[in-house]
Amino acid sequence: MMADFYAVLGVDRTADQAEIQRAYRKLARQYHPDINKDPGAEDRFKEISEAYAVLSEPETRRRYDAFGPEFRQVPPDVDPETWAKAQGAPRAGSAYEGYSSFGTEDIDLDDLLGGLFGGRARRRGPVPGADQEAELELTVEDAHSGGRRTLTLPGSRTIDVNIPAGVTDGQRIRLAGQGGRGTDGAPAGDLYLLVHLTPHPRYRVDGRDLSVDLPLSPWEAALGTTVTLEIPGGEAKLKVPPGTSTGRRLRLRGKGLPHPRGTAGDLYAEARVAVPAELSAEERELFEKLAAVSDFDPRRPG
Repeated sequence: MMADFYAVLGVDRTADQAEIQRAYRKLARQYHPDINKDPGAEDRFKEISEAYAVLSEPETRRRYDAFGPEFRQVPPDVDPETWAKAQGAPRAGSAYEGYSSFGTEDIDLDDLLGGLFGGRARRRGPVPGADQEAELELTVEDAHSGGRRTLTLPGSRTIDVNIPAGVTDGQRIRLAGQGGRGTDGAPAGDLYLLVHLTPHPRYRVDGRDLSVDLPLSPWEAALGTTVTLEIPGGEAKLKVPPGTSTGRRLRLRGKGLPHPRGTAGDLYAEARVAVPAELSAEERELFEKLAAVSDFDPRRPG
């Protein structure tokens, strides 16, 4: 008997799509064979991926709920109640042996469905491959520029992927025909790559907007300046107005993550005024002069 897909993901049968996705992402990270070197991790990852592929699609989930693990072999026009009655009296050695009984009638599944649907239940026939999902981890720079990458999937299968510029965290990339293989000439399923942007030491991501810290000296912040700022894909000139304090956000319009069919995100430089850890004698003298002539009090309201 196949495992219960809900039990595989550790969710209730009433779980919504968000709960199912959260459970999958947690388990996929835990058992991905690139991370988990336990000998059984790859098989566990495949089981988790199959469970998610079925439960994440409303139609396949509905059929799984109605017909159980053999839902792919059930003709599309079979009534669930008829199927449930047929499960009530499995024949010795039947694939349906061990299912809970729904009735006391002796019913031969093949005879019942064969008579109703012209014998289609007697043969498996072509079965389309299941859709699958895998996580695609990208840096901010990779997401900004896009490009081709070679991915290794469970089972040591490698594929080349063309990543569009400007993908965002949580976005799904569909690769038609790269999912589970069908049987008897049926088409393969699709592969969905779920984009996950890895934490970056410099950039903070909010949708398509990026934020970065901008260190400034006290005199740059007080007098204003123009700085050269490193951004994804190159550099940009940023004008810092006089009187800039720590926490002020300066925007570079359109310098965030690009959008293939719309407006690019913005990049925000957040000012961080820094002072020298050690002062030369001349620097100390100048700061002391400034302290003597200035009436500025940063703790004064307003």
